[in-house]
Amino acid sequence: MISYGFVKEVNVPFDQVLAEIPKKLEAEGFGVVSTIDIGQKLRDKLGVDFRKYVILGACNPPSAYKALSVEENIGLMLPCNVIVYEKEGATAIGIIRPSTMMDTIGNPALTEIAEEVEEKLKRVLQSI
Repeated sequence: MISYGFVKEVNVPFDQVLAEIPKKLEAEGFGVVSTIDIGQKLRDKLGVDFRKYVILGACNPPSAYKALSVEENIGLMLPCNVIVYEKEGATAIGIIRPSTMMDTIGNPALTEIAEEVEEKLKRVLQSI
């Protein structure tokens, strides 16, 4: 386990996991607002070969609204990142730990929101 997120490895093809994640996020009230194909970007910009690795920016609008209402600069830490990447014949899925991020700010109202978001993201991870 890492201190700033949760990671799970599965024996499911990368493309299948990448197709399922947005549906699982949607079931918990999230939408994917950005998709960054890191492998492709590194090939394009640096000419290096890198494994499949995608970052999805997930946003839960009601939670984002609450957070922005109590801390206007919290947009610096949004959206919540979800990663999907190839790892030694398996597929890894990782989610950020919003509670860890928000604890650094020191606003108890944000911590409460972050804990709610984290529970939703953990359910997404568990559902894969």
